[in-house]
Amino acid sequence: MAADIEHKKVIPLYLEAYSHEAKDFRSENDQIFKAIDTVSLHIGNKGIYAIDRGGDRGKLYDKFLEKGKEKRFVIPLVKTRDLVHRGVRKNCHALATALPCPHEAAIIKYEGGKEQKVTIRYASLPVKLPNHGYPLFLIVAKGFGKEPMMLLTNCPVKMKVKETIWHVIEIYLTRWKCDESFRSIKQCYNLENIRVRHYTSIRNLVAIILAVSYFAAVYLADNLKLKILIERVYLVSKRFFGVPTFFNYAIADGLYNLLFSGNTGIHETRRATKPEFRRYTILT
Repeated sequence: MAADIEHKKVIPLYLEAYSHEAKDFRSENDQIFKAIDTVSLHIGNKGIYAIDRGGDRGKLYDKFLEKGKEKRFVIPLVKTRDLVHRGVRKNCHALATALPCPHEAAIIKYEGGKEQKVTIRYASLPVKLPNHGYPLFLIVAKGFGKEPMMLLTNCPVKMKVKETIWHVIEIYLTRWKCDESFRSIKQCYNLENIRVRHYTSIRNLVAIILAVSYFAAVYLADNLKLKILIERVYLVSKRFFGVPTFFNYAIADGLYNLLFSGNTGIHETRRATKPEFRRYTILT
């Protein structure tokens, strides 16, 4: 999933079903590397990879810090991770706990339908991984929970400029929008309740759902000629006056309700509605 800090849109980029029992399966790391390489093939070194706690693994750091092929990343650390600070190897949780956090930011947290103002204190520390000489930064944020949030990144950070530190935290928080996008794909397209007989069929269906979710998230939103169609979809989704903050939910519900009563197939529907769309095209 691709997302931007300043926008709500989330763009599906890569989605693949795999099984540990498949003949061509090697390891989970290889599946992650395959996703990274596929995305990088099309976007180059644009973007920053934000991965959840499962990303705190040595082989993934080797991949991101490969000489000549470095990729920017933001990864939350587990408590057992050791880092090197000023030439001394120390536990990251011990570093984060003892680190003073002079910078502050106020965020609004929604819990139980109510707004709650939370103050986040944060700071950064120059570090390295024990097996890598690459300069990294440990970003520490306190206030999200009982334990400090620890983020490791190779993004450029100016220690005395709090905006550059907070920017890394925002990148990680933006990842939560991607999680919501995955959740919407599972729920809106009933992905986990599809019945097929073969492993290949599952993989094919996941590929089709990726194409559909991309169309709903990107093509419907960006193509001005489809503005009327989007309004129609919103109306049918019964959310025109209460559209949720996540765009994909309303679009998916609207498409479902539009097509649910159809019994002639997509091609018949296209032929039946073609004159009406011509009339709208003339107006635009």
